[in-house]
Amino acid sequence: MKRFYKDVASEKTDGGWRVTLDGRPVKTQKGSAQIVPSAALASAMAAEWTAQGEELDPSTLPLRDMADVALDIIAADPAAEVASILRFGETDTLCYRAEPGDALFERQEQLWEPLLTKAEARHGVRFERISGVIHCAQPEATLSALRGMLEGQDAFTLSALKTLSSLAASLVVALEALEDDADAEALWASANAEEDWQAELWGWEEEARERRDRKQAEFAKAIEFLRLARAG
Repeated sequence: MKRFYKDVASEKTDGGWRVTLDGRPVKTQKGSAQIVPSAALASAMAAEWTAQGEELDPSTLPLRDMADVALDIIAADPAAEVASILRFGETDTLCYRAEPGDALFERQEQLWEPLLTKAEARHGVRFERISGVIHCAQPEATLSALRGMLEGQDAFTLSALKTLSSLAASLVVALEALEDDADAEALWASANAEEDWQAELWGWEEEARERRDRKQAEFAKAIEFLRLARAG
């Protein structure tokens, strides 16, 4: 699609902030009013539209997309989305380790155990850890506590957590992104520890490296969206 607008702006409106193209408010992909909770997020979304060339490239509108997920999907059925996100806690990759004594196990302990113990202390839960990949059920009390925490989040936070937990295959990693001092690069290194370990041993295939870089960029953008949405 060719670019159909010249001027891009963000403005305050009833219930929040919005982006306008030639003075007309942008709508979500399902046709709803696209109203976001902070001026910072609206400004960043406006910058995405400003950066478009003569041909629109939807893949370069990730903030727009996460806002639309919040408004079109999560707000419509938050319980279903909470359940979907919680599944990444039920099978959190940080709980599945190599065998003790294995060099990969040592790397996992170094990167994963601090995140798990912080999550346990912060949320008052306990995670079961095992060596191997056979499913290990997490305590119901843990899942109940995590569900309650997710249910207390707004749709924009849940939109970011949906992306983060999916990319990381870990709810623990996604929840750590909620902290003010969260380090996006370090969190991605933790989430991608096993693939990075294999690459250290055998080297990167070009396609695998490009996929890692793309997913890391998506992960960082989701953290940016989270911080922008919570900025005001």
